[in-house]
Amino acid sequence: MPTVIVATGNPGKLKEMQVYLDALGWQLQLKPDDLEIDETGTTFLENARLKAAGVAQALGQWAIADDSGLAVDALGGAPGIYSARYADSDQGRIDRLLQELAQGGEGGNRRAQFICALALANPAGDIVLETEGICPGEILLAPRGTGGFGYDPIFYVPSLGKSFAEMSPHQKEANSHRGIAFGQLLPDLQRLTLE
Repeated sequence: MPTVIVATGNPGKLKEMQVYLDALGWQLQLKPDDLEIDETGTTFLENARLKAAGVAQALGQWAIADDSGLAVDALGGAPGIYSARYADSDQGRIDRLLQELAQGGEGGNRRAQFICALALANPAGDIVLETEGICPGEILLAPRGTGGFGYDPIFYVPSLGKSFAEMSPHQKEANSHRGIAFGQLLPDLQRLTLE
């Protein structure tokens, strides 16, 4: 069974990736806590590449990384790659985003998209596969639902008539930016032989 390092220190992200990659029979492991990779890219894909390549090179093992976040049209794509650092807590991030949108006038453009970039690097640190999944939606005026995390309660998917926080875990897995990205990458991953 091949071992692939997930370029994160977050056990929740490893668990989430395991759901998508379960059929491959890979053993996923978190990167060591003391291995830090600077996310100096200007896009989600650049940061995913940096993390996957950096971890793979440092450990001499296959590594997979994701970088994801929320891009709001009326805010010029913010919070974008700074989604996790937009405030100190999930509630703080939601409050700041809603406040910034309100300053632009309620009823204005509330279009947004969740973006997830994935990159897989071989043990030499070369990126062998990458993709970007995009889930279009809009920002609600107020939070709805109790599931999920982060911006999920204010991210509404019109085609499903629900916020991410109102979806069942299975429904979110199938329709989220991360689900879309893994769906795109999986056929290539299944053809890949890890050595």
